[in-house]
Amino acid sequence: MKLKTTLCSSICALLATGVTANAEDLTIWTINYTSDKQVSALTAAEAEFEKLNPGVDVEIVMRGTDEHKTALRVASGSDTGPDIYAYWAGLGLGGEYVQAGMSTDLTPYYESYGWGDRLTGPSLAFTEAFAAGKHGIPFRFSGEVVYYNKDLFAKAGIEGEPQTYADLKAAAVALKEQGIPAFTFGGTVNWHVMRLMDVILETTCGAENHDALMAMELDWATEPCALEAFTEMKWWTDEHFLKPFMGIDNRQATTLWFGDRAAMMLEGDWHVPTIDENSDLSKYGMFAFPTGTGRLYGFAEYMYISTKSDKTDLAAKFLDMFTSDEFQAAHIGAFGALSVNKNVTQGDDALELHKEWLDVFAAADGTFVNGDQAFPLDVTTEYFRVINELASGELEPQAAADTMAAFISTR
Repeated sequence: MKLKTTLCSSICALLATGVTANAEDLTIWTINYTSDKQVSALTAAEAEFEKLNPGVDVEIVMRGTDEHKTALRVASGSDTGPDIYAYWAGLGLGGEYVQAGMSTDLTPYYESYGWGDRLTGPSLAFTEAFAAGKHGIPFRFSGEVVYYNKDLFAKAGIEGEPQTYADLKAAAVALKEQGIPAFTFGGTVNWHVMRLMDVILETTCGAENHDALMAMELDWATEPCALEAFTEMKWWTDEHFLKPFMGIDNRQATTLWFGDRAAMMLEGDWHVPTIDENSDLSKYGMFAFPTGTGRLYGFAEYMYISTKSDKTDLAAKFLDMFTSDEFQAAHIGAFGALSVNKNVTQGDDALELHKEWLDVFAAADGTFVNGDQAFPLDVTTEYFRVINELASGELEPQAAADTMAAFISTR
């Protein structure tokens, strides 16, 4: 049992970490979870599976988000890598590897283990989206909302949680009048600032046009709501971000939030245990970003069995244990407010914000996913660049819209 946290920087180190030493090893790659509950769940998974399968040595390797992405890209072009890898399930992330042939078709295991009956419908939405067969198994389905500091809201005279986008903008102005930035984001990780652009696009465009823009079926240069979204995004980054933000990452932004330096963060249900471990949970509230569509912003994360693995049966056995009623019940709340196992629910002793999350999920009228899951990888990269240049003042809103359209038209 060797759960590792690493920030490998060389290709050799990345490949070496993924080489299996003997037939009884099972290697799993995932992102670096920082919550104690998440790390404990992974450690318990190693120990439990080794107990159930004497002679098997499980190694879960955790890396920072960008390091994890790099490691998988390197592995995809080599003969080595993990037996199981965790990744986001959308087209631009997990779907890229499914289409590239790195993911094993798990149809036989869905049938033999009955995973389709065990797991929730929304979490399974991506299993058949990008190739024939069933690819990956969900281990979390997360929503993202606005978390806010109640004391800072009170200081700014904000009564109640914003119910509309206009309410949210008014709250930002009231906060600024008291010298309080509305949001803190980390600009060195592209996907963090992207979250605000995603929800603003849903707000200005509505569900149908939002999805059409993400599917590259509408022209970003001529669709009015796209220009409006970039204009709104510039208003937020110019006026209502804790600065400087382009030189910090998401963890540093979170630390500043705990230090009362900004009022709000746009984070997921995984943020609840992080708050509980670092601050007083009662100090914070949460509300769904008021897009006006009723859809919840969120995504699924899957574990995939690599086609490079020669231990697919053993790997499937691990996935079955990880998503089982027993394991999910023992670690409820570690990876999100809701378990992907439909038989497992939060108890009366759940954290208060997790209880609020149950209401958020219940009230949602569908979902929409993060931009880096909706787009193919090359478009995601351009989307990041455009957002960053808009946020840093290098692009004006119309130029941002034109740049997105130009890139998409030349693919």
